[in-house]
Amino acid sequence: MIERRQFLKTTTLLSAALLLDRYKLFAQTNPVFESMRPPVDKRHFTSPAVEATIEQMKKLVNNKELAWLFENCFPNTLDTTVYYSEENGKPDTYVITGDIDAMWMRDSTAQVWPYLPLMKNDPALQKLIAGVINRQVRYIHLDPYANAFYKDAATVSEWKDDLTNMKPGVHERKWEIDSLCYPVRLAYHYWKATGDTTPFDAQWKEAVSIIVKTFKEQQRKKSKGSYSFQRKAANAADTLPLQGYGYPVNPVGLICSAFRPSDDATIYSFLIPSNLFAERSLRQAAEMVRVIHKDAALSNECIQLADEVKLAVQKYGIASHPKYGKIYAFETDGFGNHLFMDDANVPSLLSLPYLGCINATDPLYLNTRKFVLSDSNPFFFKGKVAEGIGGPHVAMDMVWPLSIIMRGLTSSNDAEVKQCIQTLMKTHAGKGFMHESFHKDDPSNFTRSWFAWANTIFGEFILHTAETKSSILKTL
Repeated sequence: MIERRQFLKTTTLLSAALLLDRYKLFAQTNPVFESMRPPVDKRHFTSPAVEATIEQMKKLVNNKELAWLFENCFPNTLDTTVYYSEENGKPDTYVITGDIDAMWMRDSTAQVWPYLPLMKNDPALQKLIAGVINRQVRYIHLDPYANAFYKDAATVSEWKDDLTNMKPGVHERKWEIDSLCYPVRLAYHYWKATGDTTPFDAQWKEAVSIIVKTFKEQQRKKSKGSYSFQRKAANAADTLPLQGYGYPVNPVGLICSAFRPSDDATIYSFLIPSNLFAERSLRQAAEMVRVIHKDAALSNECIQLADEVKLAVQKYGIASHPKYGKIYAFETDGFGNHLFMDDANVPSLLSLPYLGCINATDPLYLNTRKFVLSDSNPFFFKGKVAEGIGGPHVAMDMVWPLSIIMRGLTSSNDAEVKQCIQTLMKTHAGKGFMHESFHKDDPSNFTRSWFAWANTIFGEFILHTAETKSSILKTL
């Protein structure tokens, strides 16, 4: 007899496959832009506030294709990827990425992020997001070095043979600084939006202590630390050299990140966008533990570490580019070596204002922005149909919609924002959804049909444009 757990997993995967087939069918015969959403009774979660927002935007946006894209993409996380329940009376929400049945700390935060402003009008949505916070806390306690987890600890990972300390319930154990920053970002802004402190109990505070401890260990001041990782793989970006610790770093106060947000290995372990994200997150955590828990000692420890990281970035993370002058490096080793590039995944250099790490008008950021959106960035691709940032994760010449969206979200230039929206409208390959990446000359050559983060943040981008530059939407 098939175990219930396996039966549920099998039927879930089958349902996802059927939905994808349905999307493909509609995409091929959709001249009137029929909704590509699952039928109402097949949706994982329905939010009245989200549905009301969709209807408002459909009235505001004149372009039928853009309105259709928004209707498909904005609710995609709720429609297809969330699994809500309650554990001992506490909300518990498991969030898959889409076509991968695992919960990334980064993606799960980013997927529900655009719904935060809508919680005040939707108590059930607030509980759903509180459930994400609660589950992330459990994962931090399980393994702060892991980047992705399973709902069922009995699930066997395809990466079970990785040479690292794999634990039950862990999907993948690639140490990425942002995996511990995103839960703080979600918690902090949930708190600010609702005033609710229920999720921030003793377990949550202990998770903050674990984050600080992990960051300090990865400063590698006294040793390489407890984390190492190796994988038997043909792709060099999937493993770390030198017995799984990566290339040497000079312990200057920065935090090592073995992998980037793309899940690709760093070359120089001091990943600057992620260090700046860590600084921001530490300050947010400091405020929360001081105000909610009255813990001055832990709050001060967070602030002291944030200050140390900030000073180290200023001293070691800024370098002189031969064409663009002083800019933020993407990576450094503290010995004076710097890597000049940017990647589509967030945190990136381009995304720093979006994450609240730096002001969008800061001269150093603007200089860095010019670099990352130029041919001097080896992963900026410009083709017949689109231009944008990709990265080594997929292939050369593959532009990520996420980077186009982030360019628009961090721009103050109307023409640039409009260009970003127009590019996204002409590169979804008739599918009605955003993809992980597409070829700069051929949008029909794309990766990942079901990538909820890209879909939801596209909705966020259109909402942001409606709030800040609504006239653009009327000219499309």
